[in-house]
Amino acid sequence: MSNYISFSKIDDCGLERKNIDLPEFSELEVVRYFTNLSRKNWGVDVGFYPLGSCTMKYNPKVNDFIAEKFRDFHPFLDDNQPILELLKELENKIAYLVGLDRVSLLPAAGAHGEYTALLIAKKYFSTKNESRDTVLVPDSAHGTNPASASMAGFKVITIKSNSQGQIDIEDLKNKINSNVAVFMITNPNTLGIYEKKIEEIIQICKEYGALTYYDGANFNAIIGKLRPGDMGFDMVHLNLHKTFSTPHGSGGPGAGPIAVRNFLAKFLPIPLISYDGNRYYLNFDLPETIGMIRDFWGNFGVLIRALAYTLSYGKEISKVSEFAVLNANYLRKLIKEYFIDPYDQDFCAHEFVLSASNYKEKGIRAMDIAKRMLDYNIHPPTVYFPLIVEEALMIEPTETEDINTLDYFAEVVRSILRESEVNPSLLKEAPFNTPVGRINEAFASREPKPTRKSLTQ
Repeated sequence: MSNYISFSKIDDCGLERKNIDLPEFSELEVVRYFTNLSRKNWGVDVGFYPLGSCTMKYNPKVNDFIAEKFRDFHPFLDDNQPILELLKELENKIAYLVGLDRVSLLPAAGAHGEYTALLIAKKYFSTKNESRDTVLVPDSAHGTNPASASMAGFKVITIKSNSQGQIDIEDLKNKINSNVAVFMITNPNTLGIYEKKIEEIIQICKEYGALTYYDGANFNAIIGKLRPGDMGFDMVHLNLHKTFSTPHGSGGPGAGPIAVRNFLAKFLPIPLISYDGNRYYLNFDLPETIGMIRDFWGNFGVLIRALAYTLSYGKEISKVSEFAVLNANYLRKLIKEYFIDPYDQDFCAHEFVLSASNYKEKGIRAMDIAKRMLDYNIHPPTVYFPLIVEEALMIEPTETEDINTLDYFAEVVRSILRESEVNPSLLKEAPFNTPVGRINEAFASREPKPTRKSLTQ
């Protein structure tokens, strides 16, 4: 049991307030507490993390080491030239890789980048005196797409997928009109399938004057190989943790840079980083800007990590997409026969979706398979997403895993499915080896009862 130290607080007027009791612990107690707490958390440093769509790939420690060297820099420093020069270099590299003209590093996350870009689209059409109020979103899109569009004040219309898991061209033609401001597309899409008719899709949108938005969440599947700007897209956001191997947000630091064509650059949020031939400076002089979307110039440490990662690959950055796609196809080949392939593609992009609906009659659900993986020291893949696939298992090995890990995952899948035949209760009651067991998620979401435990428990 810890001791307590009593403090008396004196305010600015010299008046004493009530005592504050603070626990007193030894250094050893504190170290043990946080060490044990860390063991209860899961991360890619602990084991395989095939969380489809979220792209939980390894973050090289050298990037953390480099970012740490800049930890004492502050936006209010008089000499901010090194900071601005590094950020400008990252902007230039992103612009080149996506094939667009101007970049803002300000958005704090991918969804924040979506929201910022949609505000730019709204401002663009308002300057043209066009009251476009609709955004088109595929049914395979990330959930942030319709959410961001709604927050920006747009109505959302869903475009269906066809039997090949790609955008239904006829449905697009039937729903697009002069009220559509933006079509948001992910390519490859969330099913891990490349849109084969992307040029036709872009052309249809252009005929109606709509802007085309590339959701860069899956950019790690094409980096160094294809550029959204070359496909015809007007706007892009990137999730730096998914492509440039920065830490995943998880409620903490993140970054979601956006890139636009020149005709949209004047609407970017302020400040922009500019260069006058002698010095870099923060440019607030954009009369048609959408304004400030956050303080300073973004999450500097995360952006430095992204720059370090990009520089480490240099001209060989296409290896990121090559190995991401190779790993996904290799793993898909190993386990595809045990599930239903909803679209029966010859190959996938950086991730793939299989359906566990063939086990449903036996009382086994995708969630049961996923929960049992925890007992094998594997984080579950994404389940039940995208919503258009029944009993979906969405798996993304990323480019940072080796063949031994992929072979182990396939063997775990086979072992779990054998267990489902002889002892299905193992799957229904799993996990057994985690700090928290199976919970009633529906009940927990309806009646949450958070508790607070003392430090000594």
